[in-house]
Amino acid sequence: MPDRTNPPNIYKVTKIDFPQPELQTLPNGAPLWVLNAGNQDIIKLDLFFQAGRPFEQKKLVARGTSKLLLEGTLRQSSNELAEILDYHGASLNSPVDLDTSSLILYCLGKHFPKMLDLLSEILAEPSYKEDELELFKTNTIQKLKYNNSKADVRAYRQITESIFGSDHPYGYNSSVDMIHAVNRNDLLDHFDRLYNGNNCTLMVSGRVTPAVLDLIHTKLGKVLRKGEKASPKLIGENNKPVRILDHDPHAIQTSIRVGKKMFSRDHEDYEGMYVLNTILGGYFGSRLMMNIREVKGYTYNVFSSLDTMRFDGYFYVGTEVDNEYADKTLVEIYHEMERLKVELVDDIELEMVKNYLMGNLLTLVDGPMNSSEVVKSFLINEIPFSSFNQLIFKIQTIKAEELRTLAVKYLNRESMWEVISGGIRD
Repeated sequence: MPDRTNPPNIYKVTKIDFPQPELQTLPNGAPLWVLNAGNQDIIKLDLFFQAGRPFEQKKLVARGTSKLLLEGTLRQSSNELAEILDYHGASLNSPVDLDTSSLILYCLGKHFPKMLDLLSEILAEPSYKEDELELFKTNTIQKLKYNNSKADVRAYRQITESIFGSDHPYGYNSSVDMIHAVNRNDLLDHFDRLYNGNNCTLMVSGRVTPAVLDLIHTKLGKVLRKGEKASPKLIGENNKPVRILDHDPHAIQTSIRVGKKMFSRDHEDYEGMYVLNTILGGYFGSRLMMNIREVKGYTYNVFSSLDTMRFDGYFYVGTEVDNEYADKTLVEIYHEMERLKVELVDDIELEMVKNYLMGNLLTLVDGPMNSSEVVKSFLINEIPFSSFNQLIFKIQTIKAEELRTLAVKYLNRESMWEVISGGIRD
């Protein structure tokens, strides 16, 4: 019988091996990264295009182009495509984030030739039918109206728009008029301009055989035509941070967002801020959680986040509280920021956070599919794989004095936007 009277030993994570993919080049010049790992006969194929918001010529077109890509080809309807995928136990998704639009295929190795044919057809002959576009618009407008009824969504939309500006690709918010303005020609133009070999990076992971690679080179090396490399369009604003009040007399809670513009992952202070943000509000044992949830009882959840995109990034603190606790919660948020600016983090807390981050990174590279997501994040952000080891080194060696210096540099109240959305009155 196991001894349940004593907890298991704690072993410190000292080394994490970053997955090392092999780089190949398709006949059209597109890079193909190969991560051959795993014992199961499963293939994951990622295609990610530089086709997100920074590359739009019209707002919301990137999202529409990606979402409607799987809604049928010139030869098959969306239902027919779905039936083929279901029959073969495969999945094909087209997620879109701020910077990229992707196609992600999961399937068994034995079905890969058939699924690659299907994927090639989608890339060669997307239909973008008018009726599918109208349905997409209707669903998007309904979802937008529902989301705008929630204080936390309004607060998030307002904080990002305030930080970057209403015309910046990372800042603008969708509207009903904006959705109505998207037409079929916009989608076709966006697809023709950006969904090509010069704007695409591919990655295949799982049990990758020579036959699989030959198929990718043959099929996608041809169907992904050559095109011009996309250039981002970044129109920003540098307004002075202010408090924005969004009062809803019927709301019983108030959503709080406090934040500022920061930087992308290639910035010299990113690794240190990654650690500092974790201490402040980046995990369940953070200072914000211990103070505002555990001690004060003002909220169920409070967090801070250091969000990075390809060309920029931002930091923010978020929580939802009863209206009566909103002002007190703001006081405590800034109190915890101020503590980090004047007090050194003690050795016990710093060691706990270091262990947490190392364990989290270890989980991220557990298995070929997880590892592929880590590799993909480096490729999308165009940062070298060596940055992974640099981050590990920073986590292991950062001192309390450096964290305090970063707090003094970045955690200043006068540099923070405040968005208060809900039942609180100014």
